[in-house]
Amino acid sequence: MWIIASRESRLAMWQAEHVQNLLAKACGTSVEILGMTTRGDQILDRTLSKVGGKGLFVKELETALEEGKAHLAVHSLKDVPMELPEGFELACVMAREDPRDAFVSNEFPSLEALPNGAIVGTSSLRREAQLKARFPFLKIVPLRGNLDTRLSKLDRGDMQAIILAAAGLKRLGLAQRIRQVIAPDVLLPAAGQGALGIEIRTDGDAIRRALVPLADDKTFREVRAERAVSRALGGSCQVPLAAYCVQEPDGKTLRLRALVAMTDGTRVLRAECVGVDPEALGLEAAKELSDQGAQAILHALGVA
Repeated sequence: MWIIASRESRLAMWQAEHVQNLLAKACGTSVEILGMTTRGDQILDRTLSKVGGKGLFVKELETALEEGKAHLAVHSLKDVPMELPEGFELACVMAREDPRDAFVSNEFPSLEALPNGAIVGTSSLRREAQLKARFPFLKIVPLRGNLDTRLSKLDRGDMQAIILAAAGLKRLGLAQRIRQVIAPDVLLPAAGQGALGIEIRTDGDAIRRALVPLADDKTFREVRAERAVSRALGGSCQVPLAAYCVQEPDGKTLRLRALVAMTDGTRVLRAECVGVDPEALGLEAAKELSDQGAQAILHALGVA
């Protein structure tokens, strides 16, 4: 029997149940879910950048793995820190859902239709910086909580629109709430957005073998390039950093776009690279951004 450690939010449980069903079918054994509440779920009055970053969503799950209470942990890959603690590994990346951001509003059909001063809620500095750069007339406000909590804040009129990951809405059957799927040219996604990552202990040989049928090589290559950019630049919740890679039709070539920005949107640096080696491509994009002045931005943000 395998045990999956998962956060208890509705989206996290959907993800865990999705893996549960696939893994049970692949290995022919029972799979259970251990639901847990993380510090990231508990602290809702401050932005992630001020309370320790996305690692707050995975620490308790890693503790369950370390103590032998679970064999694997299912994460939204964009929430997984670029460097895992010693003794843990990202054993499987599954096929990616839509990696783009989604515009959700009860009043307006698109970002472009929002009036001056409209209030837009978002949980990430990445989105905030890009929105401020392209739509300086909007008022961007922090939005924490699980997906249902964020939607309820919109529905009670706290803001005119919110930006969410399209993948989460689609996975929970809420695609009808999406008024506009935002093109990467407008909002470049976060590294790993839309992909599920499965973390195990490095000594978990049996579960590593069991996860092989769930892995998707195309997605893994794309997200390796994306995460390499973020790793090279020290990406965290304190940094408005985006990275989005797609595999070209030839099945080998990767096209990677990356971005680093000031939180207020006054400076946005962009890079685009093409290659076949994911790690090398990520480092190339990071170097392009550094050559343009990324380190100065990181220093200004207090993370370099």
